[in-house]
Amino acid sequence: MATHDKRYVIIGNGIAGTTAADTLRKLDPNCSIQLITNEPYPLYNRVSLPRFLQGVLPEQKVMIRDFAWHEQRRISLLTETLVTEVNTDERVVVTERGQHFPYDALLIASGGWAKPLQVPGAAGTKHIYNFVTLDDTKTIIARILESRTALAYGGSFISYELCDGFAMRKLETTWLMRGPYWLRSCLDPEGGEIVDAIAGRFGVTVIHGDEISEVVARDGVPAYVKTRQGREIQADIIGVGLGITLNTAFLKGTPVEVRSGVVVNEYLETNVPHVYAAGDVAEFYDPTIGRHHTMGTWDNALAHGRIAAINMAGGREPYVDVPTYTSPLFDVNIAVIGTAESNNPELESVSLREPGEKGHENYRKLFLRENKLVGALMIGSPKGRKKLVELIKNQQVLASPSEREAVLTLK
Repeated sequence: MATHDKRYVIIGNGIAGTTAADTLRKLDPNCSIQLITNEPYPLYNRVSLPRFLQGVLPEQKVMIRDFAWHEQRRISLLTETLVTEVNTDERVVVTERGQHFPYDALLIASGGWAKPLQVPGAAGTKHIYNFVTLDDTKTIIARILESRTALAYGGSFISYELCDGFAMRKLETTWLMRGPYWLRSCLDPEGGEIVDAIAGRFGVTVIHGDEISEVVARDGVPAYVKTRQGREIQADIIGVGLGITLNTAFLKGTPVEVRSGVVVNEYLETNVPHVYAAGDVAEFYDPTIGRHHTMGTWDNALAHGRIAAINMAGGREPYVDVPTYTSPLFDVNIAVIGTAESNNPELESVSLREPGEKGHENYRKLFLRENKLVGALMIGSPKGRKKLVELIKNQQVLASPSEREAVLTLK
């Protein structure tokens, strides 16, 4: 029987897919690697897009890899190409152009699509934007430069980052969300109050418990929006952060299990041999909470890409990392560590709110499962963050109020 060098196909060239490709090349010098993306760019830093939007970081600083980097590592990068089908019996990936790429191991790192605004008046109206890609960011900046008023819509990180970008660019900004406070899946009313106060210092008008009912346009561009509660909010530009739809349509008709995301075990393997998933699209097993979930963070995707590549190349390494996400929150910082889910009935939480530096407040919240620390959220001072990561990794037991207080006040 004829043999051949291993053929790896990776769908998605974000940090998970590109890290996997780089790792595979180091582990298997003779293999072929096909990296497929629907975007026109090599890897760029999505975490840097908010600072690019604000105008504090130039576009060239957002880019991480170039085409030459891929050529040097013999990674075949195929841009502006959509995968339409995976045949797991024949082990072939098919694109919209009719290309067929056979594989010995496949990695699905396809991320997701931003959910559009779907209300009367939105369809066909210009300058209503999602904020996920580099092209999104460049288009939003161009509109900001000719705008006076802006609306950020949603209670997600994306909506906050849009709001921050509008405010930093000196637009008259309104932040509208359906929930009672921002990031309601992680925060609580006290944490929400702190975020509102931070936004208020930048002149942002924050509105909770309301939603857009209609976009009123003039000459094809927004004039104002109407809300369910009867408000009319002027907006030359509308930024939308309503979550994402994971990109799994090309798996329809395959035996690959898809729930919220592509289901994988602790080795990032799907239920189908030789098929793996990583990054935002992976519904992975998390040993710290003893169940599967998805997580859309850069650190998580990077670690997934490395572990998936090791296992695709014949290794057997489980994913046991503690993912973290840190971001500027206007003029302070927010950090989310491990599993921080206020809406998870299996988790218990305790929080602390105290005065910080320069008139700011600090906020810290711990998440526990059966008295073991599984996650944390911090607004303001980042002191103690590395120690919290270690405590979560070690499944630290915090049974007594005094033990929890000691961790809440870590410096």
